Amino acid sequence: MLVNDLPDNVPRELVMPFALTPRRATTVNPYTDIIPKLHEGPPIFYGTDVFPGRQPGWVVRRAEDLRKIYADTDSFGKRGNTGFAAGIGESWDIIPTELDPPRHTGFRNALNPVFSPKRMGELDGKVRLRAREYIDKFKDKGECDFVRDFAIPFPVSIFLDLLGLPQEEMQQFLDWEFSLLHTDDMEDRVKGTRAVKAYLLNAIEDRRKNPGDDLISIALQLEYEGRQWTPEEVFGHCFNLYLGGLDTVSANIGLHFHHLATHPADQDALRQNPAGATVAIEELLRAYAAVTTFRICTKDVVLHDVTIRAGDRVAMSTPLGSNDPEAFEAPTHIRFDRRPSHLTFGYGPHRCLGAHLARRELQIAMQEMLAALPAFTVQPGFDVPFYLSNIIHVESLPLVWAR
Repeated sequence: MLVNDLPDNVPRELVMPFALTPRRATTVNPYTDIIPKLHEGPPIFYGTDVFPGRQPGWVVRRAEDLRKIYADTDSFGKRGNTGFAAGIGESWDIIPTELDPPRHTGFRNALNPVFSPKRMGELDGKVRLRAREYIDKFKDKGECDFVRDFAIPFPVSIFLDLLGLPQEEMQQFLDWEFSLLHTDDMEDRVKGTRAVKAYLLNAIEDRRKNPGDDLISIALQLEYEGRQWTPEEVFGHCFNLYLGGLDTVSANIGLHFHHLATHPADQDALRQNPAGATVAIEELLRAYAAVTTFRICTKDVVLHDVTIRAGDRVAMSTPLGSNDPEAFEAPTHIRFDRRPSHLTFGYGPHRCLGAHLARRELQIAMQEMLAALPAFTVQPGFDVPFYLSNIIHVESLPLVWAR
């Protein structure tokens, strides 16, 4: 973006690239090298390439300010913020994440019991079996590429189970996910969106005729304002599960195990106290928050003497907010007893619907890996690549251990 192209409400001194979202891989650890430097800068700045398609927008770094924006649904909306529907010339909503109150409230109230801690806890047996299934494939080899062999297929297998879809479809879903989330090629993004929509609508029609106990069948029975959801609304919810269930949990698992592989004392502490995984996960979620979501300003708002205009986009960077030194003492230091109130799952009415399921997947992955494998490290000499985007993740993590 050229300086002359900037809107007149943007101070020139606040314009800079947003180093967490260039959609490229680097061997520089963003959590130890990039995020601390961003926290030395202004509380709000104008990123030149924040959004898909290298579009600009505001970046807010302080946890306190992020919480205020999360809570202010009158001034900061979510409707259409991902651009997936608009990208194919349509206007459906991703449910509930792209809804604003009062519609959001009605749909979210219908979904909350489906994703309650109790309901998600009932899935523990199935989730644990899936984890063991993948670990059994490499536990006796003395090595694995943890991202390829576990961090990606494990949560995707859970997504397919929840929606009652065949495990054989995994690679197809991963290919579509790459088109939607890992490329700036807008034509690929359009093709991927259309393909996922067609597939899910077919699955929804099948469940309408042949209902089961999967989440598609359950959604077809949910109500909003006294009526059942339409097939398009059920699709919007399934699309939300697709985006959240494939990429974000995979990213978290990879980042957490990178930490354990490079911090043997922390790995040993969890081996000595497996029950401590429940608390440790919260600190790892804080320290390695991965997701940047977006808001669209609906009316002019002044923040730190900067005017955010109606129509401006705002990046809600949980990696910044959860590593804010004004909110967390020594944020780069991992302390399993910290019990942090982090922003990894967002905050306020739009707090992540699948947070309870994600926690169970992360806890079970950690418990089962540590139970099955001896002490593991990153393969000597390998520089771990971090992919920087609105979902930060490690692209490859070769682990080795004594056979």
